[in-house]
Amino acid sequence: MEPESALPSGEAAGGEHPLELFAVLDALVADGLLAADRAAALKAGRGTRGSGDRHPLALIAERNWPRADAPARALDLETLTGWLARRAGLPHQVIDPLKVDVTAITGVMSYAYARRWRILAVEAGSEAVVIATAQPWVRAWENELAHVLGRPIRRVVTSPAAIDRYLLEFYTLSRSVRRAEDAEREGRAAGVQNLEQLMELGRRGELDANDQHVINIVDWLLQYAFGQRASDIHLEPRREQGNVRFRIDGVLHTVYEIPAPVLAAVTSRIKILGRMDVAEKRRPQDGRIKTRSPDGAEVELRLSSLPTAFGEKLVLRIFDPGTLVQDYHELGFSGEEERAWRGLITQPHGIVLVTGPTGSGKTTTLYSTLKVLARPEVNVCTVEDPIEMVEPAFNQMQVHHAIGLDFAAGVRTLLRQDPDIIMVGEIRDRETAEMAVQAALTGHLVFSTLHTNDAVSAVTRLMEIGVPPYLINATLLGVLAQRLVRTLCPHCKEAVAVDETAWQSLVSPWKAELPERIHGPVGCLECRQTGYLGRTGVYELLRVTEGLKALIGPDCALKALRQQALRDGLRPLRLSGARKVARGETTVEEVLRVAPPSVL
Repeated sequence: MEPESALPSGEAAGGEHPLELFAVLDALVADGLLAADRAAALKAGRGTRGSGDRHPLALIAERNWPRADAPARALDLETLTGWLARRAGLPHQVIDPLKVDVTAITGVMSYAYARRWRILAVEAGSEAVVIATAQPWVRAWENELAHVLGRPIRRVVTSPAAIDRYLLEFYTLSRSVRRAEDAEREGRAAGVQNLEQLMELGRRGELDANDQHVINIVDWLLQYAFGQRASDIHLEPRREQGNVRFRIDGVLHTVYEIPAPVLAAVTSRIKILGRMDVAEKRRPQDGRIKTRSPDGAEVELRLSSLPTAFGEKLVLRIFDPGTLVQDYHELGFSGEEERAWRGLITQPHGIVLVTGPTGSGKTTTLYSTLKVLARPEVNVCTVEDPIEMVEPAFNQMQVHHAIGLDFAAGVRTLLRQDPDIIMVGEIRDRETAEMAVQAALTGHLVFSTLHTNDAVSAVTRLMEIGVPPYLINATLLGVLAQRLVRTLCPHCKEAVAVDETAWQSLVSPWKAELPERIHGPVGCLECRQTGYLGRTGVYELLRVTEGLKALIGPDCALKALRQQALRDGLRPLRLSGARKVARGETTVEEVLRVAPPSVL
């Protein structure tokens, strides 16, 4: 018979057995995860009942001890939680907040009840309710809750830190949404049309207490997005429920559903922060917010509103200075690509173009490049629409179409500002293209973007816009086409056999050696079970050589230009992506998803 202080084994252990530090340490030593001398040292400094209200696993995890059976790995909290789950014979669940229906799970029990037992509903289905606990042998609440709900309870083990965090986050958010919705209903009954008017009252100093709940929702939304590495936040109104979605690593995830009136109030609150016209809902607007992430880093958000059938849709694009300006290795350049790119950007004058669709990382590439070039003796000027990120090393100008300040006018003005390097946000029309060419002809290095499928198409696009071929020959130095692919999570990726058919579809019509092995996604805590963590660039760099210049004329064919570029060393986007696949950085499917087919 086990001593009274021993840790029970299996789910069927009778009685109530709250975890005790000494019993947990003994069990870890017995199971070979913890060295006996470390357990003894911790026992010597603690009472038999642990340390106050702190969970024994948290006390052990904060030591960051190595595992006795695998010294290269630490006994972190999730490792300890997984061990505890196996000991109890229960599933170990890592809570993914993006997959939790907050409204449903907070309706299972009150916050006071959940806090009392330190349990959290993570799934509320019609057949059963899944409850997370960090005390697998404390079950006094189980029968009582099952009786009240009229559904069976299925228990899972989750880390105590996750339970404490999400208890507060989920119930605070749910309470704020519910009270904001109640306030909206009360406002309508009292003759106030919606929470937007309450917000306006608050701005004039007649603060309504319920406004605080809308503020809480906005604060939670922003901090939550920063924590999830989101690049964009979408607030989408619908007839009854509005959707909140985050774009993470290029893919949209639904985060939360908010009642339509509350979403309208949240949108109004964000518009106020972005200095937008709250009363104007009929036309699109732009705004900007500067705030801080949970770790104190400064973050800028660019706002864009759009009138839709059910109200205003608002998109917040998140610009983190740490990710907007990176070195070339972090951007995904290979050593060969970096050397070729540096050779282009260090020319004294000419035009360098970056092409790709929206969201392909063009801005990050340009800002990172300009940051490299912006030495104290160099005057770097930009004209942008809008200014993506304020950078002290540049002189940045914002386009204002309402007063006639477009890209062409901006470049014309910058030429009188003694610039060395000019960045034009985008070449959209003939006038802007002509001004960029004029700047290059007068001894300036000009950077800009175009929307084309590949690098060679930029040449014909300039001619379609109206730039004469002889001016393209005289000014264009090179074109960088790029895409962003999701990178495999380094913590869980695994080697897989190569699908020869998929590989050939990636490299066709070119010849590329079939790798022996590639890697595929698995899913773990670090990558939120997606198998992917972060993104990297895939590049196609065209250098305008003498051979290419000889073909650029009024009647030049795109196919002939492409063939000459290939002879000059151009590597198409898919071939560049295939190299990353062979190195285990991404997958064939990812490259096929974002890169256009290679053609001769």
